[in-house]
Amino acid sequence: MQSEIVKRAIAAAGGPTALARELGIRMESLYSWEDIPPKRVAAVACASGIPRHELRPDLWDAPATESREAA
Repeated sequence: MQSEIVKRAIAAAGGPTALARELGIRMESLYSWEDIPPKRVAAVACASGIPRHELRPDLWDAPATESREAA
């Protein structure tokens, strides 16, 4: 069963056909993903516009934000 982030990434990339074409894989492969495979995260992030840390928070930390102190 696909996770919500996999479904979201597929939709954001323009659907399963578009994402599979972008990744150079068979569309049927996408339907077997429970999570995005680690070796595909960068390409899925590029195709979908979803940052890596959202696609696989177990593998990538969110970027640190700079705190600005009041002068």
